[in-house]
Amino acid sequence: MSIRSHPGNSWSDSAFPAGPACSISGVSRMKYQTFILFGAPGSGKGTQGKTLGTIPRLYHCACGDVFRSIDTRTKVGKAFLEYSSKGQLVPDDITVELWRQAIDAAVEAHKFKPDIDTLVLDGIPRNLGQAKIMDDMIDVKKLFHLACPDRETLFYRLKKRALKENRLDDANEQVIQRRLDIYEKDSRPVLSYYSQELVTVVDATQPPAKVLLEILQSVNDGVYEPAAV
Repeated sequence: MSIRSHPGNSWSDSAFPAGPACSISGVSRMKYQTFILFGAPGSGKGTQGKTLGTIPRLYHCACGDVFRSIDTRTKVGKAFLEYSSKGQLVPDDITVELWRQAIDAAVEAHKFKPDIDTLVLDGIPRNLGQAKIMDDMIDVKKLFHLACPDRETLFYRLKKRALKENRLDDANEQVIQRRLDIYEKDSRPVLSYYSQELVTVVDATQPPAKVLLEILQSVNDGVYEPAAV
C-alpha cells in the first residue's frame, strides 16, 4: 500500500473512549492503550499480531485487513479509492481515518473494549506522518521492534508468502527489494519517533514461538509465571 505524509487529519469526527485524555481541535478525547508491532516486511508482524489477538484483553488490528474491507460508499472510502485506483500515493490523514473508523466499528460491535483491552497494532503507523497524527488517538505503552537485519531471510519469507497466496507479482525480487527500500526510507524513522524506553527489540529470525515468548515476557515486564498444575 502506497502511503505519503499529509499534514493534519481532516477526517476526525468521533471520540476515542479509553486511556488518558487529550485534545483534538479543542474537543476532549480519550486515547487507546496500545502495543505496536513494528518491523520490515516479512519480519512476522502479522503472525505475532494474530496470535496476540487470541489472548484475552488484547485486540489485534492489522492495517492490511482494514484496507481490504474498505466501504467505498463512504466519504473517506471514496477518497481512498480516488487515489489508489490511479496508482497514486494515499495521504496519511485518509489512511489514519480509515483505520480509526475500523476501530470505532470494533468498539460499537463490542469486539474491542477500550476501557479494559489493549490495542495491538500491526502495519500502522507506517511513517512519521501517520505517527504524528495518531499521537492524539493512541497511548503507546510498548513498541516491539521485530528486528531482522538479515535481508536474505526477509527475501525468503516474502517470496514464500507471495507464492503461497498465489500473488506472483509480489514474488518478484525487484518488487520485494522496493518494499524493503521503502521501509528503510519511510518506516524505519518511526523507531526514533517514540521514546526508546518504550521500544523492545526482538530477534525476528527466531522461531515464531520464541518471538512470542519474548513479547509476552516484555508485556509482563519480564515476569514469566508458569501455569499452576
